[in-house]
Amino acid sequence: MVTTVHATSAPLRADAARNRSRILEAALRRVAERGLGDLTMSEVAALAGVGKGTVFRHFGDRAGLLLALLDHSEKQLQTSFTSGPPPLGPGAPAEARLRAFGRAVLRQMVHTVDVCLAAHMDPIRRFTTSVYMARLAHVEVLLQEMLPTEDVELLAHVLMAFLDPALTLALINQHGMTVDRVEAGWDDLLSRLTASRDRVGCDDE
Repeated sequence: MVTTVHATSAPLRADAARNRSRILEAALRRVAERGLGDLTMSEVAALAGVGKGTVFRHFGDRAGLLLALLDHSEKQLQTSFTSGPPPLGPGAPAEARLRAFGRAVLRQMVHTVDVCLAAHMDPIRRFTTSVYMARLAHVEVLLQEMLPTEDVELLAHVLMAFLDPALTLALINQHGMTVDRVEAGWDDLLSRLTASRDRVGCDDE
């Protein structure tokens, strides 16, 4: 089951649903190109080709739009890792899925990191959001398959820390790292985990 940021409301009319999707896609493109900074509801309306009132009716205010952007992006990601094609989706070995998951999260964050930080400023609350808990549960399940004798509950939180939006932003903007380098770090971290598992297996023989 896909866990989203908000509970699903009553279905929208087809034209209203199209407008909502158009607004979200326009806002995501704008944030990806120029960041969150001076984003306004009026600008989003113009980019989406709808009236400003339409944007306010759908999202209420700027904060509501930010949360909806996260929800929209997260639905796409969660659909990919719960029911999409492998290696991100079912059908691939747990280690391959976990590698693909980390890369997918990092790539998503490149486009939404400003939104993530603005929507979840509370440093504690961000670890109890539905998005975090859904991702955490997915990582735990894969770790349980990979490392059944380890403390996978704690290890899942440690791996999720590597995928924290604030850390990703700092690595890229403050330390000048490329996304490819951060992804390589994720792969290296998982390789070290599996190497530790394999060494234990050899010692037991």
